[in-house]
Amino acid sequence: MAVAVSRAVLLAAVASLACLAFAEPPPSERSALLAFLTATPHERRLGWNTSTPACSWVGVTCDAAQSTVVQLRLPGVGLVGAIPPATISRLPNLQVLSLRSNRIIGGIPDDLLQLSSLRAIFLQNNMISGAIPSGVGKLAALERLVLSHNNLSGPIPFALNSLASLRSLRLEGNRLSGKIPSITNPELKDFNVSVNSLNGSIPQALARFPADSFAGNLQLCGKPLPACSPFFPSPSPAPGMSPSDEPGAVSNKKRKLSGAAIAGIVVGAVVVVLLLLAAIVLCARSRRRSGPREGPKATSAAAVGQTRGVAPPASGDVTGMTSSSKDDMGGGTSGSAAAAAVAAGAGTGEASRLVFLGKGAGYSFDLEDLLRASAEVLGKGSVGTSYKAVLEEGTTVVVKRLKDVAVARREFDAHMEALGRVEHRNLLPVRAYYFSKDEKLLVYDYLPNGSLSAMLHGSRGSGRTPMDWDARMRSALSASRGLAYLHSAHNLAHGNVKSSNVLLRPDYHAAALSDFCLHPIFAPSSTRAGAGGYRAPEVVDTRRPTFKADVYSLGVLLLELLTGKSPTHASLEGDGTLDLPRWVQSVVREEWTAEVFDVELVRLGASAEEEMVALLQVAMACVATVPDARPDAPDVVRMIEEIGGGHGQTTTEESARGTPEEERSRGTPPAAPTP
Repeated sequence: MAVAVSRAVLLAAVASLACLAFAEPPPSERSALLAFLTATPHERRLGWNTSTPACSWVGVTCDAAQSTVVQLRLPGVGLVGAIPPATISRLPNLQVLSLRSNRIIGGIPDDLLQLSSLRAIFLQNNMISGAIPSGVGKLAALERLVLSHNNLSGPIPFALNSLASLRSLRLEGNRLSGKIPSITNPELKDFNVSVNSLNGSIPQALARFPADSFAGNLQLCGKPLPACSPFFPSPSPAPGMSPSDEPGAVSNKKRKLSGAAIAGIVVGAVVVVLLLLAAIVLCARSRRRSGPREGPKATSAAAVGQTRGVAPPASGDVTGMTSSSKDDMGGGTSGSAAAAAVAAGAGTGEASRLVFLGKGAGYSFDLEDLLRASAEVLGKGSVGTSYKAVLEEGTTVVVKRLKDVAVARREFDAHMEALGRVEHRNLLPVRAYYFSKDEKLLVYDYLPNGSLSAMLHGSRGSGRTPMDWDARMRSALSASRGLAYLHSAHNLAHGNVKSSNVLLRPDYHAAALSDFCLHPIFAPSSTRAGAGGYRAPEVVDTRRPTFKADVYSLGVLLLELLTGKSPTHASLEGDGTLDLPRWVQSVVREEWTAEVFDVELVRLGASAEEEMVALLQVAMACVATVPDARPDAPDVVRMIEEIGGGHGQTTTEESARGTPEEERSRGTPPAAPTP
């Protein structure tokens, strides 16, 4: 009897397991999953086989009875595009949705907010845009909402305060604006809205969170950030006093004039006008008589500038630019226009001369020589237009015509004097400048090998020599050394680190950073051209960069060397520039590190995989979201030197000294090579 009972129990257990094995969510949920995958392009094959139970598919988790889908987790699988409507929302019992670290665009679908069982939403590290829908307040069971590092805009909805179970709210790294709503939920333990555009005072209910939770919002104030400045409204008139009774007010009764007074005023005005006209006629006649004897030098300079100032730009020749001249190629002002404008400035009464700085004193030309030079437009960059000028005695320089300068002559002179004291092998300093009311010019040494940007991203086709790994490592070390010297020796921030501002020499160890520390002379701007892709997330005003922001830009430059991708190019989705750090993070997180590296390095058979991975780690440290987590520039130099010990080293003395080409261009003998 006992044996029969045991056998019956065993058979019941086997039957129960068999039922579970063949359990399946409703067909509507299965078709919803397939519709989502079909409508969303994805880079990884998920292996959702229609012949197998949906509960066994990658990323799909069902309840204990295998009867309904409760979790959908597809992080970093390469999903591209918007979340298709009427797909995920057809999973009525879904509790966890994780689509983080993909390339999802568009807004958050409204129908997702109908899933009343949702407890956690993870959509961070995508490119989701639009506003956070207020309907999120209907998700009563929601405990974790993570939307960080997207392109969300608009206000933070007050409806979040109605989520009584909310324990984690992460919205950092977006473009949210407006005031922070007071979220009084005592269950909230994890909160972060840093690096947005929020303003106003921090609600008292949220003051318990650390300052890092609010960092990167320049218009936020109040505990735990600095206290808000008091606002003093203009005083209103005292009770019973009308505006006309205030001191200085003129009574309407006193404004009436007699007819005789009005006639006297009219006659006097006519006499004054006649006297002014007579004076103008006399001055004009006097100038005509004395004109031929005035200012022959200024007239000669203008004539030379207009007749001999330039040669037409060479088609496609953009080498030797001293700034991001390739950022906006084509069109622009011609060299003759610049020369004529300078000549016109010479006759305005201002000191019309070039001011030489530092080793620029070795040059032996003046303003008239510069106006007589043949010139060609190299391009228009973020700070102005660059010209290659070849002087009559054979010296070649680059002249940059600045735009939007917002400082007076004295401040401009002082800043240029400070920059003129900077001398380093890996920096391209200003050699001379010209300042007038209408024109501001900078003169640099000419480096004919072009920029790192042109070398990396120039037409990738037949006949082009790709940049090998050794050259990339040397360029990375050169840029890092130049930046470290600026920070440590002169306490100056570069403010515009990017590949088009790294100019090459035949020896890649002598590559030089250009356009450094020009930001103080321009008007404040948060949208200066060319900044896209390199600018640190905490930088709002480009006139006030920091050392840590420079290190972030250097990290993007290192990623550019490793990946071959330009952060200033439009993204595949066409919604702005490519966020290179975020793309690399998403790839590395899924352990596809080999896919990060430039295909040209693979084609060249680069055998330095360990060095490439090590430099990738340095770059990722530099682009950390929190500024304090980034290394200092001298530490970056040390780390790269430890990685690339076999790529050749230069001494400190060599780094600070000019190259032989520079010395020859200034007519001074080059220093003897170090053995």
